[in-house]
Amino acid sequence: MDVTTRFSPACHGEVSSLLDCFTAPVVLLSVDYRVLATNSSYARRFNPRQAPAGRYCYELSHHYARPCHEMGEECPMQACLASGKPQRVLHLHHTPEGEEHVDVELCPIRNQQGELTAFIEILNPIQSEKDATGRLKLIGRSPAFTHMLELIGRVAPSESAVLLLGESGTGKELAAHAVHRASPRAHGPFVPVDCSGLTESLFESELFGHEKGSFTGAQSQKPGLVEAARGGTLFLDEIGDVPLNLQVKLLRLLETGTYRRVGSVEPRQAEFRLVCATHRDLAKMVETGEFRRDLYYRISAFPIELPALRERLVDMPQLVASLLERLAPERAVEVDEEAMACLTGYDFPGNIRELRNLLERALLLSDGRHISRAHFPGIAAPAETKQQSSPATFSRLVPLAEMERHYLHWALRQFPADKHTLAKGLGISERTLYRKLEKVLHDKVE
Repeated sequence: MDVTTRFSPACHGEVSSLLDCFTAPVVLLSVDYRVLATNSSYARRFNPRQAPAGRYCYELSHHYARPCHEMGEECPMQACLASGKPQRVLHLHHTPEGEEHVDVELCPIRNQQGELTAFIEILNPIQSEKDATGRLKLIGRSPAFTHMLELIGRVAPSESAVLLLGESGTGKELAAHAVHRASPRAHGPFVPVDCSGLTESLFESELFGHEKGSFTGAQSQKPGLVEAARGGTLFLDEIGDVPLNLQVKLLRLLETGTYRRVGSVEPRQAEFRLVCATHRDLAKMVETGEFRRDLYYRISAFPIELPALRERLVDMPQLVASLLERLAPERAVEVDEEAMACLTGYDFPGNIRELRNLLERALLLSDGRHISRAHFPGIAAPAETKQQSSPATFSRLVPLAEMERHYLHWALRQFPADKHTLAKGLGISERTLYRKLEKVLHDKVE
């Protein structure tokens, strides 16, 4: 059945009224990507300059001239057409406030003959944490970063315990805030607990609170952090640093949902959403006996890996611009090309925290509006980086297949976690790239 016949302009008003039953922004799409109708929530949230009806979804959302899958994006409509089932994907959409990550859910609509005639697209913007100026703190568009946000968007509406894994400086507390803000507990408190800073003697008192006179120095009654998190989210940062003898007390809290203040016999009911984080390998610690197995399985219902900065180098310009705007909003400072090449060639063991420190120092060393290579002392010069990572040079003719292997080894080092950007830069499809890489990684260079 012709979609334009089934959804004629005369029935758009009725369809729009039906779409208004959704609280989230919703779009009705034809099988040729055209917008048939939207609800009022879409109009309020995305506020298109022109009426969206009749325009292409990829034009509105991405400012593309062709469908998403032809531009290297994952298109939920293509997957929906192939499977006939609802699809869900995280996309970066244009909004009046700039680009924003949106959780897109596409549901097929069939006619009485079972034919796909239209799609309902539900848009759920990811509510990331913002700073005092209203700027987003979680910034990026690389595949590794987008995958992390997609997992946050999936788990946030539930009550499942979340375990954030990643190196120091990757932004685990910001990710925990994002889980909290996108959860039904967003209006409740977010209570962070630095487990590495809690000594054995203070652990129970800080976490559970204490009664007056329960120990020397307890001059008054004090509620604990578990009580402070009631109705909200309790964030246990660096949970891998909790000693074994204290892990059992934490497990009892999570298993029973009750606790006692120090010096009290009265059990109290805990009521919070649990989010934990660590830079340690908890699974390995379980095997070596440094972390309780039962506690590990209790907190790791939904693990999320936060990518290291070296795994998302395509985000570097965006991260640098955002950090400079926060560190020196009045200066409008920019990083020149040589300095940016210097940053993208650096390994960043301290991740985004180290990047912020480097930029803060560079701002102090720079007097003008530009930051140059000289303002990053101690980091390998671009020429050195290029020399270390450039393809091998040859003093003889070599087969083209051998040259390709050398070049792909070099290119893979530049974009180890971003195959989409690598394929685009090489001018080949991702499928072709994966086929070539599979051969390169298994063949020996003669």
